[in-house]
Amino acid sequence: MAPYSASIALVLFLLQFTSSFHKLPAKSIHSNSTTLSHSHLDPNARLHQAYVALQAWKCVIYSDPSNITSNWVGPAVCEYNGLYCAPSTDNPDIQVVAGIDLNHADIAGFLPDEFGLLSDLALLHLNSNRFCGILPPTFANLTLLYELDLSNNRFVGPFPSVVLSLPSLKYLDLRYNEFEGPLPSELFSMNLDAIFVNNNRLTSVIPSNISGSTASVIVFANNNLGGCLPPSIAKLADTLEELLLINTNLSGCLTPEVGFLYKLKVLDVSFNKLVGPIPHSIAGLTHLEQLDVAHNMMSGVIPAGICALPNLKNFTYSYNYFCDEEGSCQNLTSRGIVYDDRRNCLPEHKFQRSEKDCEAAYAHPIECFDYECAGRGTGGAIPPSPLPSVHS
Repeated sequence: MAPYSASIALVLFLLQFTSSFHKLPAKSIHSNSTTLSHSHLDPNARLHQAYVALQAWKCVIYSDPSNITSNWVGPAVCEYNGLYCAPSTDNPDIQVVAGIDLNHADIAGFLPDEFGLLSDLALLHLNSNRFCGILPPTFANLTLLYELDLSNNRFVGPFPSVVLSLPSLKYLDLRYNEFEGPLPSELFSMNLDAIFVNNNRLTSVIPSNISGSTASVIVFANNNLGGCLPPSIAKLADTLEELLLINTNLSGCLTPEVGFLYKLKVLDVSFNKLVGPIPHSIAGLTHLEQLDVAHNMMSGVIPAGICALPNLKNFTYSYNYFCDEEGSCQNLTSRGIVYDDRRNCLPEHKFQRSEKDCEAAYAHPIECFDYECAGRGTGGAIPPSPLPSVHS
């Protein structure tokens, strides 16, 4: 996946190509005056407001094993560990807290209401800590926030709707938390470049308005979404490069519209309940490097066009019911493609299913166009599951 470690550069871009960062960010606004215009604050007031916010946050941090916040003392917030100051977007002569990076600090606590006073933040990275609770409604004040990484924490509750109101947000990473409930359709109306919501407790189908997304990377893996991948996914063709739907309880046939995603480099739909063949349309994805359809109940023939894709490096189709391979699919090794074909119904291949299992599977052939998706209007197909268990 595309790295997002150049966060400071992004902040610089957002801050109108202003010069160098100073160590630390902060700003402070009294809790009853969060709507106060920046132009009404002198430089000392901006940093004092950051001081108020950060001191409130420090008070609700109850474990800091590496003592990262030990120097969060006094009004010189631009000297605090983990903070970055930069010139304000509205007045380059004023320094404000523009970024917070506490990744991998193992800090425990929660985010207080005063957090919304840090409204100059362009990036917030809290990956791999032990922050818990819900995001405060005052998060809506972070209107300049460009990158939000809350991954690997203990946040809970419904999908945090407050992030849907952040107009500058481009990068959203909520993976490895305890968020639950449906994916809000509003998520796909935002101008996001990356959406990581994997490894939560999210439920509901993938909304059909995913077609409105501008993301290049979408990762929904390890949630209980169910239903089908909507055909409207085709409308992401001009942006989408990576789509990971591992273990999301997808069912039905893999929609052929996925073959319209001509920029796609990674497609992973493994560990689901997909049936039917691999769509021939995928043979048109000339940029595709990784294709994983393993651990489903798919069947039919592996199309030669997929095995001939010019950039394909890894093709995993194990633990399905494929019965034959076309053309160059029979000799992927010669093309330097790493592949896994175990536990299928491929004649003369090692480590395949038993003849009994394969006969049972093909006693009830799947015709994808005969079915309509039962996933509340998402499109696709959900057949009556005539195939044996994917793990049989």
